[in-house]
Amino acid sequence: MLEKKIGFIGCGNMAKAIISGLVNSGLIAPANIWVCDRKPATNQAMAEQYGVTAAESPESLAREVDILFGAVKPNAILKVLKDLAGQLKKDSLVVSIAAGVTLDSLAAVLGHDRKIIRVMPNTPSLVNEGMTSITPNVLVEPHEVDEVVGIFESFGKAAVVNEYLIHAVVGVSGSAPAYVFMFIEAMADAAVLGGMPRAQAYQFAAQAVKGSAQMVLETGKHPGELKDMVCSPGGTTIEAVKVLEEKGFRAAVINAMQQCMAKSEALSKQ
Repeated sequence: MLEKKIGFIGCGNMAKAIISGLVNSGLIAPANIWVCDRKPATNQAMAEQYGVTAAESPESLAREVDILFGAVKPNAILKVLKDLAGQLKKDSLVVSIAAGVTLDSLAAVLGHDRKIIRVMPNTPSLVNEGMTSITPNVLVEPHEVDEVVGIFESFGKAAVVNEYLIHAVVGVSGSAPAYVFMFIEAMADAAVLGGMPRAQAYQFAAQAVKGSAQMVLETGKHPGELKDMVCSPGGTTIEAVKVLEEKGFRAAVINAMQQCMAKSEALSKQ
């Protein structure tokens, strides 16, 4: 069990997912999780649902915790952390989940002697299947990195990633659920065209995607090899694969992700 106090400034969907994962995994005692959202009703609801501690103010939370999660909107994170910088313990670790906010920007408001980790979870975290990148600055100790990885692995998977790769993380993980949802929707539409009821079509399409992803993760086989296992000679699957290749399926995905990564880079420079 993690013998530290963890605080959340802001308690939106992603913070709730992290808190839920922590509590359900037993990684930390609920009373050692502190929350402070600008909506008092949210603080009260979280305290009642999970047994966490509702802080009276951001300042009181900052003074208490060993790990502070900045979970407010990206356009507000720097001001919020600047206001709290003087309240933090000397060795406190700050974890930012704000997209597009660099380690340098965070250090500029918190102090260049502060341990900071930048993370990027994705929305499947809400159903305990998240993928999170962990990007620490040079001051963070290896055991502290491991602790934060452990926190995010309580509701999915997590991996340490260098900051220069953060735009690739946006493309392949942060934004990726949207492309997958579109793929599921399109497959379901085709099944409906073939006569299947809509609700059943979504179930079949979604489970096919979930199961296929699990095969990649569990077998360790190349996706192309797994694809070949489904493609019988002269069969139905290779016919569908042929059309996807003719329509530029792979190129469309690659080009879309390139645009996504470029947009992420442009936003980070604003």
